[in-house]
This record gives sequence, C-alpha cells and structure tokens, in this order.
Amino acid sequence: MNKQDLRIVYMGTPDFAVEALRCLVEGGYNVVGVITMPDKPAGRGHKLQQSPVKQYALAHNLPILQPEKLKDETFLEQLRAWQADLQIVVAFRMLPEVVWAMPRLGTFNLHASLLPQYRGAAPINWAVINGDTETGVTTFFLKHEIDTGEVIRQERVPIADTDDAGTVHDRLMLLGGRVVTETVDAILDGSVTSIPQEQMTAAEPLRPAPKIFKDTCRIDWSRPVKQVYDFIRGLAPYPAAWTELHQPGQAPVVLKVFEAEKLPGAHGLPVGTVLTDGKTYLRVAAADGLVGLRSLQLPGKKRLHVDELLRGFRLAEPARVE
Repeated sequence: MNKQDLRIVYMGTPDFAVEALRCLVEGGYNVVGVITMPDKPAGRGHKLQQSPVKQYALAHNLPILQPEKLKDETFLEQLRAWQADLQIVVAFRMLPEVVWAMPRLGTFNLHASLLPQYRGAAPINWAVINGDTETGVTTFFLKHEIDTGEVIRQERVPIADTDDAGTVHDRLMLLGGRVVTETVDAILDGSVTSIPQEQMTAAEPLRPAPKIFKDTCRIDWSRPVKQVYDFIRGLAPYPAAWTELHQPGQAPVVLKVFEAEKLPGAHGLPVGTVLTDGKTYLRVAAADGLVGLRSLQLPGKKRLHVDELLRGFRLAEPARVE
C-alpha cells in the first residue's frame, strides 16, 4: 500500500496539532477527514472561535466533523463513512473504544513527553517545572487507560535552563510533525514495532502530568530559588505563575510572573519580602536567595518588562508577596 491509498482520519484541536496535520497534507498523505472540537465562544465579544486545526482544515478543503459527544451515533456513522485505515490523534481528548478501535490499522497518539514519564494533560509544563534537562515526543497505539499504549517511536530534545514551556512547546511541535509522518511510514511499509510501556525501564520514579488549574499556578516563595525559577518558566507564557502582592493600606493585587532570574545567596529576610529600587528591579526573597522578576502583568494590564512596569506603578513599602 502506498501513502495515497492509506485513508487517514486526523484528530486534534490546538496549534500543537496543526504541525503534524500540515506535515501529512504537504507530504502527500491521504487525509480523508479531520475531527476537532466544536467552535467555542471566546474574547470580549464571545464570538465563536474556530480551533487552529479547523482553520487549517478549512484552508485545505479537508472534510471536518466537530462532535459534542464522541459516542453520538450520528457522529459514529459519519466517522465510519470515511472508512479510515488509520486514525492519528494529537492534542485532542480521550477517545472511547468504539472510536479508537474502528480503523483496521488502529489509532495512534502523539504525546509531548518521553512516555511512560508525564502521562496526563500537561506534560510540557511539568517537565519544565520539575527542572528536567530533556524531554521529547512519543507516538503510541491507543488502549483503554490514558497514555499507556505500546510505544512506537520516541525522539528526545534538550531543555535549556533558559527555556520556558512556550519554547519547549514549539520545539516539540516541530519534532512531533516529523515523528508522526515517520510513524505512518513505518506502519505503511510494515516495519512498525511497538514496545509495551511496562517493559520500558525508567531511570527515575514515574512523574505524572495532571491538568493545571489556577491554584496550581500560585508561587510558593518558601521553596529554593531554583525551584521557584523552574516553576515560573514551566508555566510561561500560559497559564502563567502568579503571586499576591501585599502593600500597606492597599488591597492585595494578583501579579502574574512570566520571566525571572536566579539570585542565590543568603539574605536574612522573611520569605516573600519584596526588594526594589523603584526603577529597574523587583526581587523577592525565597528560601535560599532572591528571585528577580523580569516580566510581569498587573490585572487588566498588558505584560511588561520590570522597568516598564515600575515606571507606571509605585510600590508602597514594605511590600511582600505570598
């Protein structure tokens, strides 16, 4: 079978999923349909917003389905009508067995971690938060439990100390597009092999990657400088780490932090103490040193570099964050 004969259904929603779809389309693979999330109201006007994958599919005249429920019989009939040989899932949602078991060659997923590490919804964020120095992408065949299927391919990339979740996301997105097409090629030529995750020995205990909520993003200043620094970059640019700024005689203000610097060294200050010259720097006392806040955002304002923020925001001292 050549790649024009292999009928592929592609499932995905965000920007991360567009790259692999682009690689398939531009590589001449036969994508017979795309499944993505329904349009959602967004922004101040609550206008219906199309997912990035839908926008790409429309621009390339690909058939689209946007089911509310994946077990809906009408949707299942439409999916069967596409007669997929293979389904590919990238950043979509959990599939019921009736969907993933449908194609004769199965369904594989692209996951943004080196499985079995970081199973779950936010693998990129947690790898950076935990200070890992490498991560990667994995393709695997779907089975009942989430992110546990047999691994087909893995590729590794380094995480630099200056990376944040955004830069790692973009690197893995590009890598993922190539790994998806390589996985399809291996399935096509019959050379595909897969390894049960139980047989893949992890050098360290398995770390999960649960969904991140607002409360997850609050900075704990009692931690060491390195951990606070990794936490901030692991949540940047989205959803962003935050802290509550307390000033004498004023209501607390939520401050989002996107970029920081490590300033280790004993300081003798209570954790959460804010130091500033009012012009160029804003530093916070952590367990074993100071954390310099370089890029921040006040409620209702845009993201600013610290010197820009301090030009229009006078800090009442003594200030602290918690």
